[in-house]
Amino acid sequence: MSTYNYIIKYIIVGDSGVGKSCLLLQFTDKRFYAGRELTIGVEFGSRFITVSDGKQIKLQIWDTAGQESFRSITQSYYRGAAGALIVYDISRRETFEHVSSWLADVRKHANPHTTIVLVGNKCDLENRARQVTREEGERFAKDNGIPLFIETSAKSAENVEEVFAKTAEDVYDKIKSGVFSPNETSGIRLGHTQSALAEETQGGCC
Repeated sequence: MSTYNYIIKYIIVGDSGVGKSCLLLQFTDKRFYAGRELTIGVEFGSRFITVSDGKQIKLQIWDTAGQESFRSITQSYYRGAAGALIVYDISRRETFEHVSSWLADVRKHANPHTTIVLVGNKCDLENRARQVTREEGERFAKDNGIPLFIETSAKSAENVEEVFAKTAEDVYDKIKSGVFSPNETSGIRLGHTQSALAEETQGGCC
């Protein structure tokens, strides 16, 4: 049994075809598959990471379908998410224009303290297909109170590790400061290490 301090739930949202599933696959499996079919409903992945002070975190990541027909189904997964990645495709401007709608969904259905990250994916297409500038992404994040913005490439793996790690660090900071307390509704649970310690503390001697 693996030992870890916390389980943190993430969701990944955004229009269909922006590369959400490819980001998840690159993060969990270190590989890219260009022929992935569109997500139907939700997909799931998990991975362990270590935050700055050495604590082990298990990330549980829900990749949601971007099609409008699945919107009502996937919204139920927003509840209990401690981190939310809103993804758009830098080569398809309409996906960026829809970010405000995805942001409204997250703020309506997720925990009010959820760490939100704006992700401009497919930055490997920089020189031939970019339709959204980096400055536009930065400005949108700043104007809408999104603390983290980063451009990624699921294909080349550029900044993929960083976007998941930075989200985890921000959530972990909220745990330490008391903004989040580990429970199902916050999207954070104690891991095996923390649970065992709590049981020993509460149980005392036989």
